[in-house]
Amino acid sequence: MASNPSLVMRILSASVAVSNRASNIIRNVLTKGDLGIVEKGKNDLQTEADRSAQRCIVASLHKQFPNVAIFGEEDEMTQRTLSFVNKPQYGTLSSCVPHWTPPKILELYDKNQNLQLDPQETIPKDFIELNFDEEVLKHTCPEYLKDTKDEDVVIWVDPLDGTAEFTQGFLDHVTVLIGISVKGNAVAGVVHQPWFNFEKPGLPLGRCIWGVIGLGAFGFERETPPSNKVIVTTSRSHSDRMVTEAVEACNPDEVVRVGGAGHKVLLLIEGKVHAYVFASKGCKKWDTCAPEAILHAVGGTLTDFHGIRMNYSADVQRKNTGGVLATVADHGKFLGCIPEHIRDAMDKSSPAPELDFKGIVVCGGADLEKAKQNNGQVSAAKNPSPEENAESKSSSDKVPNDVNTKL
Repeated sequence: MASNPSLVMRILSASVAVSNRASNIIRNVLTKGDLGIVEKGKNDLQTEADRSAQRCIVASLHKQFPNVAIFGEEDEMTQRTLSFVNKPQYGTLSSCVPHWTPPKILELYDKNQNLQLDPQETIPKDFIELNFDEEVLKHTCPEYLKDTKDEDVVIWVDPLDGTAEFTQGFLDHVTVLIGISVKGNAVAGVVHQPWFNFEKPGLPLGRCIWGVIGLGAFGFERETPPSNKVIVTTSRSHSDRMVTEAVEACNPDEVVRVGGAGHKVLLLIEGKVHAYVFASKGCKKWDTCAPEAILHAVGGTLTDFHGIRMNYSADVQRKNTGGVLATVADHGKFLGCIPEHIRDAMDKSSPAPELDFKGIVVCGGADLEKAKQNNGQVSAAKNPSPEENAESKSSSDKVPNDVNTKL
């Protein structure tokens, strides 16, 4: 049993542990060679790795935290679960609101401790991770989170971020994302890279980055981005005219096109790029919750194209229809670069509710009107001092230079 009394720190610790197991499951699917690819929609793939990793994460966290709401990307599996547990004694599913009341998950286990989500589906016992990461539990919970209750928390899960890249062999783009929101605010998160170091025989395979606003972020080393040029990252597999135009409006010297929101934000926090610009309504809450929390934990900012920090409450729509802009510094300058017609094409997001951070400064956006006065002029971002992230740890010195490396 976890010794840390804080609910958020226990959920985060369990999330770090289960992300390790989910990453092993993902690697095993690739090793077996049958990816089980299904098309969910245009440019939207799902594989057996996605499905199995979500079963692992959702089932494990539900068994440990049965009264906390969890949303996962692979809705097809979740809908089957809900069709079975949508009974008065378990909880309810609303057809108009993407939220479900957690079932009494302990009642769904058979005598062999296999989780039975519906009559046709049983989650293997070795998919269930009930351990906690002790390193996380050694840290003191920030004061503003100490009294968090089950009903305050929503967990957002993307079991395999960067599915298209996974199927194409761009393995360093793949991440497992587990984000924790409290009263609608992204406050903590886990980003696990299953194939970090895969091109470096002899080094540990995979790494886990985690963070909490007010505590910091851990599992990586930060570098200083170049001061003489502007580097922007954006989508590799979900690009169109508007996405390209928004990036070009930032006057970048270099554009890094990679897969997965988690991977893009990792490039940001490690100092590989200055901004992540994505003028699309295709990103969803499980794509951004964990990366946003970690980015804010190191002093960065993630908003929509209107400068609004997003709401991660249980009753919000899942799509981030306002676009995504993330920076480590100079957020207002990049915000001011976005052309008015692109901003107008993006919805205004439901803003994150007020939360008393008890003196902790959260980079939650920028003054949009002031940003517009910059007339699209962006200088290379100012970088945080090494002291601002002195506690960051890493299993390797650098992210691979070739972000499009194939296996």
